[in-house]
Amino acid sequence: MSVAPCEVWFYHLERTGVDRALPQLLEKTLARGWRALVRTASPEGAGPLDEQLWTYADDSFLPHALEGDALSPRQPILLSEAVAPAANKAQALFLIDGAEAGDLSAFERCVLLFDGGDEAALNAARTRWAQFKADGHPVSYWKQSPDGAWGKQV
Repeated sequence: MSVAPCEVWFYHLERTGVDRALPQLLEKTLARGWRALVRTASPEGAGPLDEQLWTYADDSFLPHALEGDALSPRQPILLSEAVAPAANKAQALFLIDGAEAGDLSAFERCVLLFDGGDEAALNAARTRWAQFKADGHPVSYWKQSPDGAWGKQV
């Protein structure tokens, strides 16, 4: 029995920044019953993200921890810059700030968020799209409508 390859979803951020889009996507991930690993490009990215996830909305709670914390294996969301398996056995991997994906075999879905206003980020996303596709991963592209709803582009 073979395992299906990890789906890779590209989120083109034009109307919403990662600070708003990521928490919404994490809420959907938890509602699905999945765990998540959010990978940043550097150790400096995890600290501000940790604070932001505690405070992004008054009426919401996203239980999370930094990878390596004593209770991190029990947390539904982990934040890390390490390209290593998630201690919480996450099904979903989120890549922000140009973070590397590493081995995707442990994940069902990888979500790459990139800034549509940054030419370098756009070019990097195009390169990564081609590489993921060449590696046999199903890829899809998501874009935000003027009313803020995300839609899969075909």
